[in-house]
Amino acid sequence: MPRELTPPALVLASGSPHRKLLLQRFGLSFEQDSPNIDERQHAGETAIDYVRRLALGKAEAVACRYPGSVIIGSDQTACRGQRLIGKPGGHAQAVEQLLDASGATLQFHTAVCVLDARRQQHSLDVVTVAAEFRTIDRDTAERYLAAEPAYDCAGSFRSEGLGISLLSAMRGDDPTALVGLPLIRLGARLRALGYPVP
Repeated sequence: MPRELTPPALVLASGSPHRKLLLQRFGLSFEQDSPNIDERQHAGETAIDYVRRLALGKAEAVACRYPGSVIIGSDQTACRGQRLIGKPGGHAQAVEQLLDASGATLQFHTAVCVLDARRQQHSLDVVTVAAEFRTIDRDTAERYLAAEPAYDCAGSFRSEGLGISLLSAMRGDDPTALVGLPLIRLGARLRALGYPVP
């Protein structure tokens, strides 16, 4: 597709401050608009199918308000084996999530959708990062959450903050995917649409 002289307005379909900070790294102007969609998992839906559906659904929900724009939708989930791990929502659940992750490897699947609302075309990618947790006891979990209450994060930790201290290793192609927006893949998609991403 030929590049346009001025790419269309860019919209981040998310209310997440973490995704906003990540997208700001590109130095592009963009608006932020929170989608309102049902985020419950469908019966029989795999983790990857789940995040793909939600990333696209978020972008589509916002696109109707910005018909001349390019919309970025993203979603993430964590898994231990086949079990999905969502946001804890509170302190007690966060402690239990961290104790459950102790010595285990969690897979974080992050989907990113770039939807061109003018043409009703989209790309959809999923980036997976494996996070290996060191042994975590209750005192460690409590001390970590007192310093960094990561109640809005799947798995109850922030890899971009103090939460990195809970890991023994990470494996994946893009560390920003673990934070919630895979910038390597997203940057390639935006460059292809003519955005001045270095």
